[in-house]
Amino acid sequence: MSDQLLPVTSLSQLIDGVVIKLGSALGWIWLLLIGVIVVNVISRYLFSEGFIELEELQWHLYATGFLLGLSYALVQDAHVRVDVFRSRWSEQTRAWVEGYGLLLLLLPFVMLVLIAAGPFVLYAFETSEVSQAPGGLPFRWMIKAMLPIGFVLLLLATLSRLSRVLCLLFGWPKPRAAQ
Repeated sequence: MSDQLLPVTSLSQLIDGVVIKLGSALGWIWLLLIGVIVVNVISRYLFSEGFIELEELQWHLYATGFLLGLSYALVQDAHVRVDVFRSRWSEQTRAWVEGYGLLLLLLPFVMLVLIAAGPFVLYAFETSEVSQAPGGLPFRWMIKAMLPIGFVLLLLATLSRLSRVLCLLFGWPKPRAAQ
C-alpha cells in the first residue's frame, strides 16, 4: 500500500518520526561496516594476517544495521513487495490486505521473536557469554540485545502502520490535520 495514500495519525507521526530519526542517525553503521570489511580484506590478502575480531565485528555491525533497519524500511514503505496481484486491486482492497498482513502475519511474528529474545539475551548476559573463537569479541549479550531492540522498534512501526491503515478503512484513529 503506497505510503502517500495512507492518512497520517498522531500515533503514526510520533512513531514514524522517532524511527526515521533513529534510522537516519544510525545509517553510519553501513559505512563503518564497509570500512571494517575493507580493512579485513587488505590485512588478509596483502599482509596475510587475519583478525577474528574484525570478522566478528563485521557480523555484529551487519546484524545491528539489519535489525534496526527493519522498522525504518516499514515506516518508509521501502520493503520488498510482490505486486503481481496488488497492482490490479483497488486502494480499499490493498488496505484490507495490508491490515490483515500486519495483524495476522507481522504482529504475531514480532511478538514471537520478542517472547523468545528476552530469555536468549538474559542468559547471555547472566553467563557473561563471549565469543568461542580465540581472540573473539567479548560481551556477546550486547549484540544479542539488538534482537529485542530491533523488534521493539518493528513492533512500534507495525502499530504505526496499522493505525494508518485503520484510519483509511474506518476513519479511526482520526487523521492528523495537515500543517
